[in-house]
Amino acid sequence: MQKVKTPIEVRYQETDQMGVVYHANYLVWFEIGRTKLIESLGFQYTDMEKHDIVSPVTNANVQFKKPIRYGEKVCIETWLEAYNGIRTTYSYCIRNEKDEIAVSGTTEHVIVKKDSFRPLSLRKTFPAWHQAYMKQLKGE
Repeated sequence: MQKVKTPIEVRYQETDQMGVVYHANYLVWFEIGRTKLIESLGFQYTDMEKHDIVSPVTNANVQFKKPIRYGEKVCIETWLEAYNGIRTTYSYCIRNEKDEIAVSGTTEHVIVKKDSFRPLSLRKTFPAWHQAYMKQLKGE
């Protein structure tokens, strides 16, 4: 399975009064990593949006292990954890400068029509994405 590594430099506005990254920002970083993973497979979210299709998060889990502070450089590792043709689960590890896991988590997604939020099958709607995801799960 392919892991995509995305560097992030912690910005001041991402921290809270304790001087650590505010917890909600990790979900933004997950999105950055997920977008880079999808791009590494040759796709872009904007391709979906041209068809009035979006990919909402249906579940998110975050485990906080070590604080990350302003000025640190971290790396988000992102990979495809699970996919069944309809639901896609991405996994994330955010590593600090010492290469320790500071934050980890998963997000689960489906694709839906933008106007109705009617669920769609990624397998049927975007067969090339489906094939790429199946290859990822097989480690190809």
